[in-house]
Amino acid sequence: MPVAIRSLARQKPPRIAWETAKNKILGTRYELSLVFTDSKYMKTLNRTYRKKSATTNVLAFPLGKNEGEIFMDLTVARREAPERQLSYQQYVRYLYIHALLHLKGFDHDTKRAGARMDNEEKKWLNALR
Repeated sequence: MPVAIRSLARQKPPRIAWETAKNKILGTRYELSLVFTDSKYMKTLNRTYRKKSATTNVLAFPLGKNEGEIFMDLTVARREAPERQLSYQQYVRYLYIHALLHLKGFDHDTKRAGARMDNEEKKWLNALR
């Protein structure tokens, strides 16, 4: 199934192989909605669902066994990319893979889980160049 992409943000997202990454990590039958948003909307989502009063770069919501939604704040991604010593496009790709892995069931709540997720992120970042 194709990735349903919607933009609520002013800036355009970089060109990334959204569907290829989704299909490789989650499978071709997974229904994914990808929403690019602004910081105000992302802050509302973060407050509502995570009880945090700040904006964030990406949020992933599993909606069912084979269905999920990702929200990404491109303004935050653009600001954080240099801090990570990555280009904007590289960092958005990293955030997308990070969110896909959350939908697959990975987390970083503990040191061990974080290390496992880091390894998966590196694996997919290399595989999907």
